[in-house]
Amino acid sequence: MRRIHLAIPLRERKNLWRHLLPRRGHKLEEAAFLFAHAEQTSGDVTFRFVEWYPVGAEEFTFHSGYHIELSDAVRANVIKRAHDLKASLIEVHSHISPGFARFSGSDLSGFEEFVPHIWWRLKGRPYMALVVTQSGFDGLAWLEGPASPEYVSGIFVEGAFFKASNISLEESFGYESF
Repeated sequence: MRRIHLAIPLRERKNLWRHLLPRRGHKLEEAAFLFAHAEQTSGDVTFRFVEWYPVGAEEFTFHSGYHIELSDAVRANVIKRAHDLKASLIEVHSHISPGFARFSGSDLSGFEEFVPHIWWRLKGRPYMALVVTQSGFDGLAWLEGPASPEYVSGIFVEGAFFKASNISLEESFGYESF
């Protein structure tokens, strides 16, 4: 089975997590988008970080501790930026509830609509989604098409590897992690 992961510099990873999980007791989910070049080597796929875009409070149409919705303008802007960079898009958002990192039911429903749209707009470039919590993260990637998610193995940060929980894919789609 191939491994799929994100490679990101330490400084950018720290800034991203700081944006998504600003402090203990923070009561709102947060979001960001990463732009990356997907490279395949020996069957494995690495999303190499290029830059990122933190979603600001004014760019949500709904913003709470259990659900977020982005404005059409922010979606259009990140799609255009990914197109201009010839990059894949990575959606990242936080969950503030305690426990293992996993995508919620509303996250998974949102993928059914958003992933085919992204896949079409970015001409079949791979797409990744990550959810982070204080205790870890989980991730899904669409490499072959908008209906076939695969789990993300983890994140490389300057030589260190952080493993994803892989709970979402197992529970929601019936796949097993390695």
